[in-house]
Amino acid sequence: MSVLRNLLLAGSENPWLREQATRQRFIRRAVSRFMPGESFDEALEAAQRLRRQGMSTILTILGENVSDRAEALTEVEHYDDVLARLDGSGLDAEISVKLTHLGLDLDLDFTCENVEKIARLAVARNTRLWIDMEGSAYTDQTIEVYRRVKARVPNLGIALQAYLRRTVADLEALLPSGPAVRVVKGAYREPDAIAFPRMEDTCRSYLALCERLLSPEARKAGAWLAVATHDPRMLGGVRDLARRQSVPNDAFEFALLYGIRRDQQLELVRAGHRVRVLISYGTHWFPWYMRRLAERPANLWFVARSAFAG
Repeated sequence: MSVLRNLLLAGSENPWLREQATRQRFIRRAVSRFMPGESFDEALEAAQRLRRQGMSTILTILGENVSDRAEALTEVEHYDDVLARLDGSGLDAEISVKLTHLGLDLDLDFTCENVEKIARLAVARNTRLWIDMEGSAYTDQTIEVYRRVKARVPNLGIALQAYLRRTVADLEALLPSGPAVRVVKGAYREPDAIAFPRMEDTCRSYLALCERLLSPEARKAGAWLAVATHDPRMLGGVRDLARRQSVPNDAFEFALLYGIRRDQQLELVRAGHRVRVLISYGTHWFPWYMRRLAERPANLWFVARSAFAG
């Protein structure tokens, strides 16, 4: 892991830095490149613009590690409102949640109840609920919540992180249930014993996971692949895998981030691929934003440019 990436990930966990950074106008300007705004209305407007360009969306309100049950229940109510407003909007929009935002630090059963409530609201509107993967301390619990809820409500997907050494085995254990899996590289600070320190190993793991999900066996079981990376090598690698296995373009999708490589997103649409853009919104954006910078430290240029512009 590069020194700069490590520093950015450490910064994402620093309360003092979060408080100072969120007060700075130039940082808020830089953040606006990667999220349309803090409100759901702004996210909805962005989703409509993307729809006109041939892209679907995933919506998520930013937040994690709540320490109060009432706050977790407020998030459930928020998603109830979100899904109600999406109904009739004409959008092909899905929802993604972080389990620590729904009470995972408090109680596993309570979290399962909250996820199931949102999943049932989503299935009633014929859409999918995604569960994000957080730091490795939560991996076992996240998979357990996914298993429990999916056994009762089928419209559930889960993110798996290619940089974790365990993920190949986790995917194999999930495959018989026909999972919807969003494959990400991973964006948390982890020790080398848990996560691959070299990007080459993470990329190799990434393509292996995608290949498995595109295999005839996995597809027959009902598995669905969402390719969540902007890395051109991974995008090209997955497209090659699909061609070699005669997987049609509409049998998997690319799940990309709002504001990052828009030209890349449009090129995939023009090539006939399904593209779904993850739109994040909300006031608790600092840890998320620092992890986005850590994924591609070159984005620090936009922070610097915003500072000089201000």
